[in-house]
Amino acid sequence: MGGLLGQTCGCASHTAGQGALKPENGGDVSANGHFNEGEPVAVLTTQPLGGTLDYAAPVGGVAEGAFVVVPLGPRRVMGVVWGPGEGGFDRAKLRRVGEVLDVAPMGAGMREFLTRAGAYTLTDMHQMLRMATRAPGLATPPGMRKVYRPGQGEVDRMTPARERVLGVLEEHGGLSFTLGELAEIAGVSSGVVKGLVKLGAVSEELAPRDVPYPALDPGHGGKALNEEQAAAAAALRAGVASREYGTTLLKGVTGSGKTEVYLEAVAECLAQGRQALVLLPEIALTQEFLGRVEARFGARPAEWHHGVTVTERRRCWKMVGEGGASLVVGARSALFLPFRELGLIVIDEEHDGSYKQEDGVTYSARDMGVLRASIEGAQMVLASATPSLESWANAEAGKYARVELTSRFGTAVLPEMRSIDMRVEGLPATRWVSPTLQGLVRARMEKGEQALLFLNRRGYAPVTICRACGHQVACPDCDARMVEHRFLKQLMCHQCGHTEPVPEACPSCEVEGKLAPVGPGVERLAEEVKELFPEARVAVLSSDLFGSARALKAAVEGIAGGAADIVIGTQMVAKGHNFPLLTLVGVIDADLGLQGSDLRAAEKTFQLMRQVAGRAGRAEAPGLAVLQSYQPEHPVIRAILSGDEEAFWRAEAEERKAAGVPPYGRLVGIVLSSPEIEDVNALGMAMARRAEPLRAIGAQVFGPAPAPIARIRARHRVRLLVKAEKSAPVQSAVTAWLAQFDWPNRVRVQVDVDPLSFF
Repeated sequence: MGGLLGQTCGCASHTAGQGALKPENGGDVSANGHFNEGEPVAVLTTQPLGGTLDYAAPVGGVAEGAFVVVPLGPRRVMGVVWGPGEGGFDRAKLRRVGEVLDVAPMGAGMREFLTRAGAYTLTDMHQMLRMATRAPGLATPPGMRKVYRPGQGEVDRMTPARERVLGVLEEHGGLSFTLGELAEIAGVSSGVVKGLVKLGAVSEELAPRDVPYPALDPGHGGKALNEEQAAAAAALRAGVASREYGTTLLKGVTGSGKTEVYLEAVAECLAQGRQALVLLPEIALTQEFLGRVEARFGARPAEWHHGVTVTERRRCWKMVGEGGASLVVGARSALFLPFRELGLIVIDEEHDGSYKQEDGVTYSARDMGVLRASIEGAQMVLASATPSLESWANAEAGKYARVELTSRFGTAVLPEMRSIDMRVEGLPATRWVSPTLQGLVRARMEKGEQALLFLNRRGYAPVTICRACGHQVACPDCDARMVEHRFLKQLMCHQCGHTEPVPEACPSCEVEGKLAPVGPGVERLAEEVKELFPEARVAVLSSDLFGSARALKAAVEGIAGGAADIVIGTQMVAKGHNFPLLTLVGVIDADLGLQGSDLRAAEKTFQLMRQVAGRAGRAEAPGLAVLQSYQPEHPVIRAILSGDEEAFWRAEAEERKAAGVPPYGRLVGIVLSSPEIEDVNALGMAMARRAEPLRAIGAQVFGPAPAPIARIRARHRVRLLVKAEKSAPVQSAVTAWLAQFDWPNRVRVQVDVDPLSFF
């Protein structure tokens, strides 16, 4: 059913994470959390069993929190000793724990975090445990293995394959790879790697499977801070030094040095011998950030994201639990690593929507990070130039401390902001760059400076239409239009990933030569720019166009070094990149995000426009940001241009408060999906009728209604929305509401507490 029912505070038969429990019959646990041989223990596994199962402790006993392998029918599965067994039955009939894994036990704080996070998000505990054990090979015993690192030898004859191998090793800063991993990432045969070993260009070594990371020196490489930065760093350091929970909103304009400031908080945490976690919103930012960390602390930290090899993921997971990794830099899932003594969590660009996971277990890394920090007695730092309204409201209410950086570092100043009224530009229907913006771009090029043209649409065109019959080419499995990606010579569905070649003839009327792109994407914009500025060097930054993090890193470094005159990009360019020669930002369609009924549309548009504008003028030359708009009088556009951020947040807060929506109310989204539309329609209507548990807490139910994208991956989707007061116990009410229904196997139910989007 997608994992949401069965508990409001833990697993079905135990209140987990509450320390040593006293069952009715036996199962005593000693003061140090150790169970003696034969005593019943409750084991939580990653299997959908509705709760824990009782087993007998093995020979030598077992500690609470230990990772174990237990028999389950004919299988052997991994689990965690969650507490004492329920007891009340013949101990002789209990099956024994099969094996205790040689990894650090899961601490009480981590078990409490998983329990409370599961209760908040209405997620079954087996899924929460699965989130916390996403490291392959945890059951593999310690041992030696062959690993491959950069060598000292020279390559007499460089080939593309050899260059890719050496590039992968260089990109990962000397990390070790197994032979299979290195060959797969580089896209070569193992023989290529072996050949480089013979030349000495790659070193083959025997090494322990998992070793601690190099120690980071908190006294190494600190930068001189200006007065404002030093005061902010001192405030963050004092919070970490208190060894108590606290959350601070670090709000600083783009280019103000937020990273250097919060790295001082990391230094304080390391000096205390505690661990720190820094979350980044985009894998593309990781390599640049790792370089800054290495410069500050003298060594590279541990990494945790989907671009890291299986070997390094297992090493990171184990070393975090053993205390062999003092700093982890990662994506949102790093929040579920088994830290031994967590003292600091930093969420950079905390407003970014990528911190919300919307598939599987739906959670906000920002909110769950605050929860984990409070449990661990750690400090939380939320850093952003344009904070989320939730964080702004919590700071206004005094729940969070607030530290501000109001000016850019050094001689750089904030860019000037202007709008271009597209209603008076006289632009042809097939063009997107206004004459005014064209002139500004040309002036920058003449000075040897760079311009960025921003359009938050991937691909060539969002719609392909037949001019003979009017047919719009759609995904066969989704209610979504196929997006043309001309550079890749294919159509792509941005919902399910389905791709197909661009057809010669219309799929409906079969007339050839009548398919036409409608609307702009970055690829179409690039085509126009090359026609307008044939002498310009044009670079396109879009996630579709880079097959690896290494290729993206090379493109970003090239732009920063002056290899492009005009940069065309999607929202990925708004996230933390620093291009010293970039002095002009032109937003092609500033109105795009204001369309639709999303309650966060104004907030998202404001944040994105301000972040994109912040790419301009980050060095000595002053910057200019211009917004092409057909409604320049819109309140959001005016707020962006005025720079009065506090006025915008206050106005937005008043509107949300009047409507009773987050952060001043509660929302829970329910999406039903099935291959059969009758299933979801009938169930949705029944749920709307039988909503007494929700009405009992004063909540309202809206829907059912077709989801905005009513079919994804051939599954029909119906949505309901629960709205309640901020203090209402929505989790228990939603649980009681959903428990009334019997769900057909083909129906999936996804519950999203505090939804960020409503697709």
